[in-house]
Amino acid sequence: MHPTLNRRVLLGVGLLVGMGGTACAQTRPARNLTVFKTPTCACCDGWIAHMRESGFTTTITVLPDLQSVRSSRGMPDALASCHTGVIDGYVVEGHVPAQDVIRLLAERPRAVGLAVPAMPLGSPGMETPQGHKDPYDTLLVLASGATRVFARHNQPA
Repeated sequence: MHPTLNRRVLLGVGLLVGMGGTACAQTRPARNLTVFKTPTCACCDGWIAHMRESGFTTTITVLPDLQSVRSSRGMPDALASCHTGVIDGYVVEGHVPAQDVIRLLAERPRAVGLAVPAMPLGSPGMETPQGHKDPYDTLLVLASGATRVFARHNQPA
């Protein structure tokens, strides 16, 4: 192969690789998650570990009560759980699976955020040694406080 052609091929490949890396970095949404939790909640730590394993960077704030965090961001008290996350303008209440948060960030619906009310067994952070999994829904919470099912989990076959 001619030396000039070799250099051209290498330069072209270098430019493509450089452009591809930049494009990928620009298209991936930020995954910086702020988590508010109470000091004694162990299942919150399990959910935080789940989110980190799924590529989220977490900042944790420990508070004695989360009601003001939820209400100031439009999350109804009826949907309260043991921890509240905030990411890119959305609220993530309770044991919401990481894949649901990733979908939320990709689709960007007009909403307050997502909620998994209560603490269903088998949801991220609520795993049991016996492997029991309750069926549960992740809810999309609208500005009006209304909800609709965003995803279903652990449904019977």
